[in-house]
Amino acid sequence: MKKLFLMMMLMSAASMGWAQNANDDTFVTIEVDGFQHTLENSGDDCILVDVRTPAEYQEAHLKGAINIDVKDSTFKENALKQLPKEKTIMVYCRTGHRSTMAARMLTAEGYMVFDLEGGITAWKEAGKETVK
Repeated sequence: MKKLFLMMMLMSAASMGWAQNANDDTFVTIEVDGFQHTLENSGDDCILVDVRTPAEYQEAHLKGAINIDVKDSTFKENALKQLPKEKTIMVYCRTGHRSTMAARMLTAEGYMVFDLEGGITAWKEAGKETVK
């Protein structure tokens, strides 16, 4: 049932005002409120991944996020070990550039990926909670 919910979220992305990535149609970039709504309603079907450096992650991150640094040479290997392909992967970084890189790499490996538009910067600007 939760997979059906996620598929419906993906299919309704355009009507919800979410932005489909213009360069790659295999993942969806979602604005802050849509990203939060998906996280809150997906149960155990999603894994939240912060793709920034460990130091950035330690400063502040979204609750429940795991850290896999996309700039680390072992990113792909670490992601494949830690992320089951049957889960939807929700990625973010500081402003959205690194998470787009991560989303492309992950979709190339067969994952369904949602990317937070504007990253943690947009999340904070929207008044959303982070943890240390």
